[in-house]
Amino acid sequence: MRLIGLAVVLALSVTFAPLVAEAQQAGKVYRIGLLAAPDRTQQETRLGALRAGLRELGYVEEKNIVIESRWAEGKYDRFPDLAAELVRLKVDVIVTGGTPATQAAMKATTTIPIVMVGIGDPLRTGLVASLAKPGGNVTGMTQLGAEVAGKRLQILKDTVPNVSRVAFLRNRASPAHVPYFNDLQAAARELRLTLQSVEVQQPSEFERAFAEMMRERPDALIVTADATHLIRQAWIVDFAAKWRLPAMYQLKEYVEAGGLMSYGTSVIDHWRRSAVYVDKILKGAKPGDLPVEQPTKFELVINLKTAKALGLTIPPSVLGRADQIIE
Repeated sequence: MRLIGLAVVLALSVTFAPLVAEAQQAGKVYRIGLLAAPDRTQQETRLGALRAGLRELGYVEEKNIVIESRWAEGKYDRFPDLAAELVRLKVDVIVTGGTPATQAAMKATTTIPIVMVGIGDPLRTGLVASLAKPGGNVTGMTQLGAEVAGKRLQILKDTVPNVSRVAFLRNRASPAHVPYFNDLQAAARELRLTLQSVEVQQPSEFERAFAEMMRERPDALIVTADATHLIRQAWIVDFAAKWRLPAMYQLKEYVEAGGLMSYGTSVIDHWRRSAVYVDKILKGAKPGDLPVEQPTKFELVINLKTAKALGLTIPPSVLGRADQIIE
């Protein structure tokens, strides 16, 4: 009898063990780390987009997820310490905004999955081994497509036909700006334009750098999506207006703030979509097996009010390509 009873107990244990494990997994509260550079004025939009994406997939904060946010506020040298904090918290996945944040997270851990958002070229910056099968503990989305740098320069030239010298605002602390600058240089040579490098690593460097930039008398300006630069968004837009400098931006947020035009993807959509990667990883997928997503749609946004203030008439060929026109 004892043997029969023991056999029944063992059988029931085997039968119900998966159910118990599943129930325990269902009741787990996952910890999601977030590492990015924006200051407080930009944080809520990024975090809000991530939260919205997670809600759509059934995640509720304080019920089955907790988000641990760490913001560098434009100071890239803070990333190593902030990444180490998230590792010590033993988060289940880290969502990183931009190349410098992703690099810091990769140095801090080789085991915690990392989902990168809003990065440049992940291959040329060494973040992944390939786009189809990134390998390691990193995957995510890039906001740069093939030849996008050259397209921005071409649209700018189509808009301002007499342009000959274009200033490029870059951050020497961001590895992503090196291949981007190289792509722009190649495109500038084809378009017979002179490309001028303007380096700003800290928000406090803008006044000096732009004063030096204007001594070379550029005809136009190109601005990336760098978080350190985004912190001074209003200042950059005001400077371009004051000096009547046509500017092409990567983010439409600049155009909504009074900039001339932008050509790029939606950074907010990327933060929202990062939730899909987080969900797959929490359900057992390995980040190294999840392909890196490249953008398939780029939007051209034009501010006609700003064009008028600059004394520019946007050619019909450019207006016809616009996805959004601000009047």
